[in-house]
Amino acid sequence: MSDFIKTLLRKNSLRKQCQDVSVADIEKVIADLNDILVERKEDEARLAAEESKRIEKIEQIRLAMKEAGIDLSDLSDVVEASPKKTVKAKYYIVDDEGTRHEWSGRGRTPVVFAEYMQARGIGKDQLPSAE
Repeated sequence: MSDFIKTLLRKNSLRKQCQDVSVADIEKVIADLNDILVERKEDEARLAAEESKRIEKIEQIRLAMKEAGIDLSDLSDVVEASPKKTVKAKYYIVDDEGTRHEWSGRGRTPVVFAEYMQARGIGKDQLPSAE
């Protein structure tokens, strides 16, 4: 939580920060905060209404499936789940035991590659290319 929010949420801290602020400025801040509060309440009400409609649609679909004698497992057989795409290996090394290790070059450096590069004093761009 930011220091600003902590100050706003503690009455004594807020009082201390407002010592040098004019009454007119405090009234303006209060008016602005009230406007923000109204906007937030409207947003929350809109989101709650959207969620309610979504839940209602789900319930309608569930009832239609029940009436048709369709189970959720029946759909999983028909619907194809898109598998996560794999990234081709960009680098490879062969360890002392003759095992080939491949790495796409993305994400954290695998321990095998880190040890290999450190032992040889090379960087990622100097690894053998798998292409």
